[in-house]
Amino acid sequence: MTLSLRPAAARGHAEHGWLSSRHTFSFADYFDPAQMGFRTLRVINEDWVAPQTGFGTHPHRDMEILTYVIAGAVAHKDSTGGEGIIRRGEVQVMSAGTGIRHSEMNPLADETLHLLQIWILPEAQRLPPRYDQAVFDDEDKRDRLRLIASRDGREGSLVLHQDASVYAAILSPGQRLSHDLGAGRGAWVQVVAGALAVNGHVLSAGDGLAIENEAAVSLASENGAEIVLFDLG
Repeated sequence: MTLSLRPAAARGHAEHGWLSSRHTFSFADYFDPAQMGFRTLRVINEDWVAPQTGFGTHPHRDMEILTYVIAGAVAHKDSTGGEGIIRRGEVQVMSAGTGIRHSEMNPLADETLHLLQIWILPEAQRLPPRYDQAVFDDEDKRDRLRLIASRDGREGSLVLHQDASVYAAILSPGQRLSHDLGAGRGAWVQVVAGALAVNGHVLSAGDGLAIENEAAVSLASENGAEIVLFDLG
């Protein structure tokens, strides 16, 4: 069995005034050759965006991009015509493919936007760009692993062009959950809020854990927690 903890405090940090960002893996000016991603998971950025500011129009290519809103709202607009406001309980996916330009802004005047920006490497290059979003509210994630993104879009999840299944869960105090891993698969658990034990390791908000050569992922929380779990081929 192989378990590798990525503590919240060890993450890269960027401070831009309007944006405070923590980088689980190498990103932009933060580079650590030992932290280049996990399997096809390439980026987990935890961002806090000040009111009525954000990321102006910028390009991406050949990446599957998930936005998981923790608090506040993000206004999205892209060159495919995709446009919308995503709030807590909603997730968006964008396939950058052959090239896409988009902006992500905090439209609120009095609330900081808090989100996870997640990049997953696609299974093929130069795919057609696309955008989608879906609602997975707190009750939908309560005390179960709710599938939010997958290769085949099963259970109403968003579609990813990769052999990856992404789950979100909100554990009540004292709750336990388990997720079986298929042969040769690995998992990454990212803690959004609270604290829990993952396969015997105690994790707190912002921590991540890479799991290899295990038959299952075991989750248990004394006081409650919110997590995102990646099941990766």
